[in-house]
Amino acid sequence: MIQALSEYQFMQHAFIASLLASVVCGIIGVIIVEKKLLMMSGGIAHTAYGGVGLGYFLGFEPIIGAFLFSIAAALGIGTIKRKGGVQADILIGLFWSLGMAFGIVFIALMPGYPPDLNSYLFGNILSVTRADLYLMLVVTFLVLAVVIALFHAWKAYLFDEEFAAIIGVKTIFLEYLLLVLVAMTVVALIRVAGIILVLALLTAPAAMAGLFSKKLKNRMLLAVLFGAFFSISGLWLSYGLNIPSGACIVMTAVAAYFLAYAFSAVGRKMKRKSLASKQSVE
Repeated sequence: MIQALSEYQFMQHAFIASLLASVVCGIIGVIIVEKKLLMMSGGIAHTAYGGVGLGYFLGFEPIIGAFLFSIAAALGIGTIKRKGGVQADILIGLFWSLGMAFGIVFIALMPGYPPDLNSYLFGNILSVTRADLYLMLVVTFLVLAVVIALFHAWKAYLFDEEFAAIIGVKTIFLEYLLLVLVAMTVVALIRVAGIILVLALLTAPAAMAGLFSKKLKNRMLLAVLFGAFFSISGLWLSYGLNIPSGACIVMTAVAAYFLAYAFSAVGRKMKRKSLASKQSVE
């Protein structure tokens, strides 16, 4: 793979995309896991398929359509959820299905069949273009800037939303801002893991980081490192075994999480036994 990195531009693009994706999925993933917004993130991701279909149908870049649909879904879900009247899981399911339905209809209406549609559904990091890298770089910069600038507000919001509101944190603003960041992150990760698999890449690094640290900053840093390791390892395996890159990255991430969870569970069990034996001796 090292030789391929030095010789092939598409491998260089894939490597850079892996690093950028690890930053956004690590930082936003920790917040999503902490706020239990996994299903909402999945709904936003699948709604993006409608934008991909619209892009193919009207002849503009599908990733732009995915961005517009994701932002609209994020704001729509947030608004209807906050006003009440519809349960969150029902709302997410409806947006999820509607976005996919729009995508299917738009693609059915266009002549022929898009040759690279699977790269949006299942990811193909080897097909990342320079324009995709620029988009990912902008999203990464915006996510970093927002999280760093409002870090203390995020800590209070994640710890206790009611307490944060009492001390003057604008929780409604943070909620909508978080949904927009999730939508942007989903769009940035589509070319890496695809619409179908993006949820695993948002979840696994953040969940694994939670096994090693409870501090928000440490968890974000660990999640970024884990995300980079999973992405690069999956890229290396997919290149060597000639299998789809998005699926390989996700399989690597999920396998690593289950392995870490098993070791953590064994460690907790041994610690409980040690404490029990000490108490019995006393």
